Amino acid sequence: MSPKLSRLERVQLRAAWKHEASDFTPWLSQPDNLNLLAEALSLSELELVSIEHRVGDFKLDMLCTDGDDQVIIENQLEKTNHNHLGQLIAYAAGVGAKKVIWVAESFRAEHAAALQFLNDNTTDDLSFFAVEVELWRIGDSRLAPKFEAVVKPNNWTKTSREQAKAATTASPTKQLQLSFWSALVEKLATDAPHIRPQKPRPRHWMNNTIGRSGFRLNFTANTRDDRLGVELWMDGEHAKKHYANLTPHKEKIEADLGFALDWQELPDSLACRVAVWYPDVALTDESRWQEYLDWFVKTATKMDAVLRPTVKALP
Repeated sequence: MSPKLSRLERVQLRAAWKHEASDFTPWLSQPDNLNLLAEALSLSELELVSIEHRVGDFKLDMLCTDGDDQVIIENQLEKTNHNHLGQLIAYAAGVGAKKVIWVAESFRAEHAAALQFLNDNTTDDLSFFAVEVELWRIGDSRLAPKFEAVVKPNNWTKTSREQAKAATTASPTKQLQLSFWSALVEKLATDAPHIRPQKPRPRHWMNNTIGRSGFRLNFTANTRDDRLGVELWMDGEHAKKHYANLTPHKEKIEADLGFALDWQELPDSLACRVAVWYPDVALTDESRWQEYLDWFVKTATKMDAVLRPTVKALP
């Protein structure tokens, strides 16, 4: 007997959102929906800073951050037009954005080509994204949104250019850090694709989202202390409250992980951390990198699985 199957049906955007400013932008600004957009773009996170952010005499739909840089998002519930393309450039310059995201119902070929041209011919730390938003349902089901990236930067090319630049301008330590993080990102993409760290940079840490604003699952490689670490990092005005709410779960968290954690409230800081360390590290010995990368992937996968639901459930 043949199974009874339904069909996917695409729905007009206005069925869910009548107006861009009063309906779609507030919906997109919700953390779960920004996470959905970030996942479609292979970004580690998007965190809202403000809606209708004033830039001169005009208002940008959304100003966000990816943990390091300013990100702007401009929305259209229709096919793209020249006005919005000009606004994107003006807004990016006005706030110093490093990532520019244009969300629309559909993209004209010339506008997609323009964003690709900007990706190919601007500095390595500037990225442009064209994203089409769709609505789907099956039968009488609830509407389901889907983001489809039409244009995004070639991260491999940009990372390669950044490595080449670091080779001539950065210190040997910075060059080492960039090479190591690039190797980790490549391994995570293969072995743990659900963990999406930020673009590797020549510094001793790399951020990764864990599903809630104010929390990050960070990777650290401290060449001075010769140790590697995976840490749950809490910062911002609520960091101490988050830490206080997390500590009663310490025994269960460590039991689920199968190893102890280093709990640091950092009383003189506006941040807290809960970390595990891999000591006796010689990062300059590249023959041991595979050992370190394996540990990062195994440890980050465990900590993400255990801490993500715990963090989301905190008050």
